Amino acid sequence: MSRVRNLRVRPDLLYVASGWSTLVTDVRGRITGVGAQGFFARNTRVLSAERITVDGREPVPFSTATVQGHAQLSYAELGDGEVLPSRAAYLAVERFVAAGLRTRLTLFSYAERRLDLRLRIRLDADFADTSEAESGRRIQSGTVEARWDPAGQELLLSYRCDGLDRAVAIRVRASGPIRYVDGGFDIDVTLPPGGVDRIDLAVEPIFDGQRLAAPAPSFAEPGDTAGSARRRLTAELARLTSTNFDVTAAWRCAREDLAGLPLGEPAGPTAPIAGLPIYQEIFGRDTMTASWQAMLAGPTMLADSLRLNARHFGRRIDDWRDEEPGKPLHEARRGPLSELNVDPFAHYHGDWSTAPDFLVFLGQYYAWTGDLDTVRELLPTAERALDWIDTYGDRDGDGFLEYHRRSRGGLKNQGWKDSDTAIVDEHGQVVPNPIATSEVQAYWYAALRHAAGTYAVAGHPLVAARLARRAAALRRRFHRAFWLPDQGCYAMALGPDKRPVRSVNSNDGHLLATGIVPPRIAPLVADRLLAPDMFSGWGVRTLSAAHPAYNPFSYHRGSVWPVEAGTIGLGLARYGCWEHLHRLAEGMFAASALFAEHRLPEVLSGLPRDDAHPHPGVYPSACSPQAWSASAVIALIQALLALRPAAPLRTIFVDPHLPAWLPDLVLEGVRVGGYTVDLTVRRRRGGRTSIRTRGDRIAVVRRPTRQAIATRRQHR
Repeated sequence: MSRVRNLRVRPDLLYVASGWSTLVTDVRGRITGVGAQGFFARNTRVLSAERITVDGREPVPFSTATVQGHAQLSYAELGDGEVLPSRAAYLAVERFVAAGLRTRLTLFSYAERRLDLRLRIRLDADFADTSEAESGRRIQSGTVEARWDPAGQELLLSYRCDGLDRAVAIRVRASGPIRYVDGGFDIDVTLPPGGVDRIDLAVEPIFDGQRLAAPAPSFAEPGDTAGSARRRLTAELARLTSTNFDVTAAWRCAREDLAGLPLGEPAGPTAPIAGLPIYQEIFGRDTMTASWQAMLAGPTMLADSLRLNARHFGRRIDDWRDEEPGKPLHEARRGPLSELNVDPFAHYHGDWSTAPDFLVFLGQYYAWTGDLDTVRELLPTAERALDWIDTYGDRDGDGFLEYHRRSRGGLKNQGWKDSDTAIVDEHGQVVPNPIATSEVQAYWYAALRHAAGTYAVAGHPLVAARLARRAAALRRRFHRAFWLPDQGCYAMALGPDKRPVRSVNSNDGHLLATGIVPPRIAPLVADRLLAPDMFSGWGVRTLSAAHPAYNPFSYHRGSVWPVEAGTIGLGLARYGCWEHLHRLAEGMFAASALFAEHRLPEVLSGLPRDDAHPHPGVYPSACSPQAWSASAVIALIQALLALRPAAPLRTIFVDPHLPAWLPDLVLEGVRVGGYTVDLTVRRRRGGRTSIRTRGDRIAVVRRPTRQAIATRRQHR
């Protein structure tokens, strides 16, 4: 197979971000007014074009790079640097993103004589919603008005539409006079031999009278909430090294991406956004899932994600937003279409996985940290989630959670796979609502078990016992209704007629992760997940390649999601399915090696890994970086170690099984229960492993999981 390296997702764009703000440029660092380019604040494009000319000609940058995820630096040539006598001169464009944007233009000369140059900068804004960025405003009808203040040297572009009040102030500073002519700035620059001159532009969005400040011109992290969160995560997240370069590089990239994606919300500053460039918003399940999968690297993100979600639970019945009392948030956007109520996503609650996820991840947080104060703080929110599930989750009383859409602008599918055509029957037809998908039942089972543990440690043993009994009953009920013995897997869902949807898909990996699968059939489920029609060689397909609705480049009908690999990997480790786990992990790390910086994108295609397909390609609108693709790398390492924290016991349980392609791992800075430990794991002859620890006094105990022991006993 040919060797492919350094693939880029969205290869025509570069983007840097901080909190709710994103700068999207072409690969040369320019904002040309084409497609999705621009500076976005709060899901609104406040700068749609920027054209810089010097003496009437546009400098073409010859070198452009991102710096620490929130800044960008370009160099362009203004004169032929090889000709003598020298007229060499250059333009450096530095961009810094925080709530606002600062651009610093530096002209510097190596010419023998003085250079007199005229710099012109033209800026435009269209105030398009993020979802309108590719095509420009389609629904909004407002107009943009420009006003130049010569005394303050500031251009104000104002936009009003149906009560929406948006503006952007562009402040210009230069050593010489600034003239505003025909929608642009003219600045005369004189450069003596060896001279330097700078022009500074501060782009500051204004939302309902609130002005968002541009950062200082520095490549250091800005001092705002998002910058402080990035600094904290950079210091906290654990480091990994290995003689396997691809694993080391994938972890390093994942660590940097997770540290670079915090939303900066006061309620949960380190909670990550979903991904760039289009998912810069609050996502309930995405934020928590990424934070949970990354717990081996550090606990702060999950604490903040739980708190952030707790602040956005539903308070009333609102069909437009699919909202009900106690129903968690699916997503919250700040773009104009949401603010104008054109779509329901200002705060939209159309998701049925977030409520059980909140309960699971609160239990997981306690296992990792032993932080009983936070558990007690969030216990009332957990109770609201339980009440919502009991009141609204099972309307027909069949013992399973069925989702249904009420909002005409909302999502049809409200489980893990939320695209409109994700849930299809064996004939390739879309299954109508209401639908009880398999993974939602598994999440509910895990939620009951984790909630039982949470209530027990919080001093409510009777509630805990009742929840544990409900979990056991659900497990038995689920297997009877969903198991397909002729397929060796579980049904994708129960349709509105309560008949199993017999489509082979990736949900079974989620079932393994929750522990709802009986140990006697776990190897059958693992075999089916890794069968040729399901395992592409890079990862597990969302839908079997033999299915009539299979499309390798779809969102959920045959594509491969790295985030699923993380969850599936933890499930395979739970049942001791090591050969399957090793194949899955090798595929993911091999896929990461194909991409620039070893960064796994949001979605890979489901094309097979063979000589005809030297790389898998990606879903056409995939994000990269994507928080839960980064966290999947962390989760796969945790799976290979079968590492389970027990912070209240001051213990870490492990059962490491390293494959031949991964002879060693060194983890530095693993945090459990307020203690920090380094782990060195090496593969010995015959596949056995050794473990060495260093750091705080915490027990590291080699012990298989309960399910792995049971699986081994039943398959001797």
